Amino acid sequence: MWRVWLRAPDEAAQEVLDRGMRRRDSYDFVGAYEDFDRLAEYCPDYAEGFNQRAYIHYLREDYDKALVDLDIALGLSPTHVAAQSGRALTLMQLGRIPEARTQLLEALANNPWLSERFLLADGGPLAPVGEEL
Repeated sequence: MWRVWLRAPDEAAQEVLDRGMRRRDSYDFVGAYEDFDRLAEYCPDYAEGFNQRAYIHYLREDYDKALVDLDIALGLSPTHVAAQSGRALTLMQLGRIPEARTQLLEALANNPWLSERFLLADGGPLAPVGEEL
């Protein structure tokens, strides 16, 4: 799926996305944010631009802003698994555990092999509380 998500709408957008990814990978979060912000403005219907910008917000621990961008990404692409799992992690960081659990379950319904599934295991931070009847 990453090949699909990381295919920008046109060549100019692809260049900005690729540069932002390189910057992010080299911990240049300011530069990466600038690229992803530009991408989101240039391609407002491209979910991955918002997902990548959300990831930068997340890495900078600005969870409220990350959540805004993740909601936009999911509005554009409701089954975007990376945005779903990113939203679950963001909600968890915000202490919104029941919402995070629900979001992660949605992500796992789309991809049961997500590494984040361990968060729902017994003793995990998103594990169900108590026993179900």
